[in-house]
Amino acid sequence: MARLPRFHICDVPIHVVQRGNNRTACFLDDMDRHRYLDELGRAARANSVDIHAYVLMSNHVHLMLTVRDSGSLSRTMQALGRRYVCWFNARHGRTGTLWEGRFHESPIGNDRYLWNCHRYIELNPVRAGICARSAEFRWSSHAGNAHGQDDPILTPTPQYQLLGPDRPSRCDAYRALFLEPPTVADIEEIRGHLRQQRAMGDPSFQARLAAHAGRVTALSKSRERVVAA
Repeated sequence: MARLPRFHICDVPIHVVQRGNNRTACFLDDMDRHRYLDELGRAARANSVDIHAYVLMSNHVHLMLTVRDSGSLSRTMQALGRRYVCWFNARHGRTGTLWEGRFHESPIGNDRYLWNCHRYIELNPVRAGICARSAEFRWSSHAGNAHGQDDPILTPTPQYQLLGPDRPSRCDAYRALFLEPPTVADIEEIRGHLRQQRAMGDPSFQARLAAHAGRVTALSKSRERVVAA
């Protein structure tokens, strides 16, 4: 199957997921997770990418980010892959690929999808039964976004900045978003867009991205039924 062309949309938040090859672990301990975040921050800064949210699960990673110039997302993920995978393989005495093919991406076209993706990403450990609350999981952006903990790789979105006049009030408003988690329909919608690598937004947003990327950006319901089956 031919690869889909990348969106390369500047100044539009993008939900990215990358999985371990054959769903195997891409982090074996906290040293691995520390190293991944260090390399992520380094690659993002070098390529003008802003990271807004993330979660490191045992065998996959979710990111929400915004690129500032065309091609910077691919360059960031390639640099991150080279540096982290080489380090991981050397440390754990292994060879070969670590990631399952290309990362998947889904541009985010409005505030409803933006906040749903924030909650989807940072509630991932709760849905997996790892913890009862997002605040209990160390390896996500929740501590920075919801509690004001310094996190050098995070850059807030304009929407986050509008949550309040100062950092404590923005954190309060952000935590309030988590009082009502995404619905089952919200979760399936996000997953469907990621599987198909389609844009989450209204028809005008999808049409704009389709013209830019030269491919279909709206979710295919018939294809999603096949994938879900």
